Amino acid sequence: MTLVVGLGCQRGCDVHTLLALFDAALAEGGIERSRITALASIDRKHNEPGLLALAEHLSLPFQCFSAEQLAPYKGRLSHTSDVAFAHTGCYGIAESAALALAERLCNAPSRLLITRKKTAQATFALACAG
Repeated sequence: MTLVVGLGCQRGCDVHTLLALFDAALAEGGIERSRITALASIDRKHNEPGLLALAEHLSLPFQCFSAEQLAPYKGRLSHTSDVAFAHTGCYGIAESAALALAERLCNAPSRLLITRKKTAQATFALACAG
């Protein structure tokens, strides 16, 4: 099974904040860090230093999707955010990105294993496929 973490964050969110959310969400779900295949987000975050540092720290590939690529996942989200949509054109970055990358990697339908977890600066979701 392919496990993909989707992440969203405020500009300037540091790697320690992201890693704390990542580890806490996985621990709560009973999933080992080593089982994660890749990280995903929206394309406007492709140069976000905290996300890039997290991917490097975890030695995981990091892939981004446009709001248009994430839009079809709206109906599968556990939570939709009008604020996120106003800023990005996407109703839920972490969940949509996780679902999109899991499907792309497996060429199979994906589902959310861990729905959106949120801190003041970041969001996390875990999707699986295969």
